[in-house]
Amino acid sequence: MKIPQEGIAKEEIFKTLRGYKGKDLDWKSGRVMGFIYYPGEKAHDVIDEAYTMYLTENALDPTSFPSLLRLENEIVAMTADLLRGDKEVVGNFTSGGTESLILAVKTARDYARATRPHIKEPEMVLPITAHASFYKAAHYLNVKPVVTPVHDHSFRAHVDAIRDAITENTILLVGSAPSYAHGVVDPIEEIGKLALENNLLCHVDACVGGIHLSYMRKMGFEVPDFDFTVPGVTSLSVDIHKYGYSAKGASVILHKNKDLRRHQMFACSRWTGYTVVNPAVTSSKTGGPMAAAWAVMKYLGDNGYMEIVREVMDATKLLIDGINQIEGLKVLGKPEMCMFAIASTSEDINVYRLADELKKKNWYVQPQFRRANSPSNIHISMSRSNVPMAQAFLKDFEETVEELRQQEVGSDVQELLAEIEKLSGSFDEATFFKLAGMAGLTGTELPERMEIINQIMEVLPYDMSEWLLIEFLNNLMAQG
Repeated sequence: MKIPQEGIAKEEIFKTLRGYKGKDLDWKSGRVMGFIYYPGEKAHDVIDEAYTMYLTENALDPTSFPSLLRLENEIVAMTADLLRGDKEVVGNFTSGGTESLILAVKTARDYARATRPHIKEPEMVLPITAHASFYKAAHYLNVKPVVTPVHDHSFRAHVDAIRDAITENTILLVGSAPSYAHGVVDPIEEIGKLALENNLLCHVDACVGGIHLSYMRKMGFEVPDFDFTVPGVTSLSVDIHKYGYSAKGASVILHKNKDLRRHQMFACSRWTGYTVVNPAVTSSKTGGPMAAAWAVMKYLGDNGYMEIVREVMDATKLLIDGINQIEGLKVLGKPEMCMFAIASTSEDINVYRLADELKKKNWYVQPQFRRANSPSNIHISMSRSNVPMAQAFLKDFEETVEELRQQEVGSDVQELLAEIEKLSGSFDEATFFKLAGMAGLTGTELPERMEIINQIMEVLPYDMSEWLLIEFLNNLMAQG
């Protein structure tokens, strides 16, 4: 594809864009049970207008657009207050949870370089339920992830295992509030105590729960302490674009004080161009997400957020109670908020096939692979847009399970797995195309049914499945 010789009319451009969106998920429908956080039309209009108002402003240099500095400081202040931080707590606006977590790990690494220079191979200890972004941060920053187990039935971090994993190279302990997969909060008080005992930094990943759990606490729900009231917690990450209901590209990284936050930052004055000083990873960036986050926090206010939380938790209880009554299925652990995982206890019900059948009825759920003591499951994240559709989802879910019981259980996957065993350890283009063909990954689109692909990916060795994913994406993202 080339840039057109002559410009295309505005009407034609938007007609084409609408055509491109034809196969996208309908994010307003309430039928997408994950990674969409739609606050309703009125709040969305506020977000849209604020985002557009600051579309062109560049947050690279706060002295050029001081209003962006003010917006950032006010967003951080509101978030820190919600997370019960004192006046010493500082933070920055980031593009999302991944950037916030990368900055948390960078802070720990650079703090260790300054205070414990003898450490040459830094390590961070994280439960297996910690977000994948920690592994990305480890990969980028050359910090070794030391992975610890979680308890069999609660899926909360195993504190004794964390204690045993601490070495002279440890620079950071990690906990989640909650962990994404199961929606349970790790024992942050105990992890914080370990951090204090060993003079370590402790980061709490509250990207999904920071706002929602904090309002649950305000409303009288029983919520484990996970914020800055917990001794030993030195940093927190909180996404505004999840349960803060802002537009994508909005998260906050909070630090206990400026002395720690200093190690997050980067400056360069040694090249021939303008002086660079960045509090986060990105440099040039639109002010849109920042303005949108500020606007929706102001627009909804405490009462608006609590109204949403009440609606969402009522709908979540409806689903969890209903699903737990279905023979052959169970909700894993005891979720603290509106995220949960559904596993099968019956050979009649394959959760990957269940996800495919729900998709045929225009419901989107997230399959999650069997890992360690967490079985294959379906993940649900409830948000405001799902509330009106909760009863309809439960009805379709129950009917789909009954339909599955009538189907033949067998699949072609066992024969495929036997073939895959012969390829294990081969990482070349020929192997990729052979594996992709077996799994139905041909062309540039995923197949309608993902059951076999998910089963194959689940049993492949980690290094091979990750290699396969990268090769698939590398081939998918080609010139149009």
